[in-house]
Amino acid sequence: MTAVALRSSSAAPASTMGPIRQTYATAETFPPVARAYTQVSQVAKELGLLRRAPVFYSLVGAALVLALAGCIAGFVLLGHSWFQLLIAAALGVVLTQVAFLAHEAAHRQILSSGRANDRLARILAAGVVGISYAWWDSKHSRHHANPNRVGKDPDIEVDTVSFLTEDAAQARGIRRLITRRQGWLFFPLLTLEGLNLHALGLRHLFSRQPVKGRGVELALIGARFAIVAGALFVFLPVGMAFAFLGVQLAVFGVYMGASFAPNHKGMPIIAEGARLDFFSKQVRTSRNIRGGWWATALLGGLNYQVEHHLFPSMARPHLSKVRVVVHAFCETHDVPYTETSLWRSYAIVIDYLNRVGLAARDPFDCPMVGQYRRA
Repeated sequence: MTAVALRSSSAAPASTMGPIRQTYATAETFPPVARAYTQVSQVAKELGLLRRAPVFYSLVGAALVLALAGCIAGFVLLGHSWFQLLIAAALGVVLTQVAFLAHEAAHRQILSSGRANDRLARILAAGVVGISYAWWDSKHSRHHANPNRVGKDPDIEVDTVSFLTEDAAQARGIRRLITRRQGWLFFPLLTLEGLNLHALGLRHLFSRQPVKGRGVELALIGARFAIVAGALFVFLPVGMAFAFLGVQLAVFGVYMGASFAPNHKGMPIIAEGARLDFFSKQVRTSRNIRGGWWATALLGGLNYQVEHHLFPSMARPHLSKVRVVVHAFCETHDVPYTETSLWRSYAIVIDYLNRVGLAARDPFDCPMVGQYRRA
């Protein structure tokens, strides 16, 4: 029997009497798909799906500029009104869409050269959204190289929420209380994710490690903060200004988290020392969201997560077309291809996090005993 290849995080439902059991699969169960990526990418190239989509991104950029202008106009016209919180919510949505565009520029999807894409991504991320591009790019690149791999994917490391039973079992204090019900608390906690993204980026920029473009990003983030804070606290009462900022950050955090969470949470976890071919690694750990054009618009193309991981530099409009190729290949070679609805994906994420969180509970805490104690 060959060494362990995958740890399945979506095993059979765990008992309420104990933590989730993460089962192991062997290399025979998940064999490598020889030359799979080469074959699929060759078809994508022949179909012209690796080319840029300048018209599409020009239209998206123009729409976002108009949306931002609309938010600014609404802010000015409303004045000292609590209806400003609607503008704050709208701004949170628009900034998330800008973040999607920054994500695509970072993946070299928009412009023809890598340097131009980097500049665009840095301006959008740091200058418009207000988060560090250098921090995000480093973190996201490691994720793409090893999705859901223990010890290598930063997206499954502990950050209030635990994604592995080992981490949940080690939770202490307030984090232990959160971990016990982390599935149900996941979306409420996302209201703080916007603030968390800003804080993590700044911590990275002020760290002692070498950071590419540190000065430029600090200048962009500083200028953005001055403009936003100046507009809010000069034109609005202090309480209303703080409320505006809170709503904008909360909507941004929930929208961002709700867009990225369905992609990999609850999918198989790759053991730290496992060896898998590129195609299997990317397809088996990713989940697509059904919905067509509206899902693509809502999630910025992240609904085609399988294809995005196989072709990270592919422009958004081509992902639906290459999906047909990838899906057919997976069916032919018996490779599991995961695709579900948006709401079902959220249910899967909540269930998975709750089952992982059982590891943080008292192993002697029997639900039946607790029921009689309350009686």
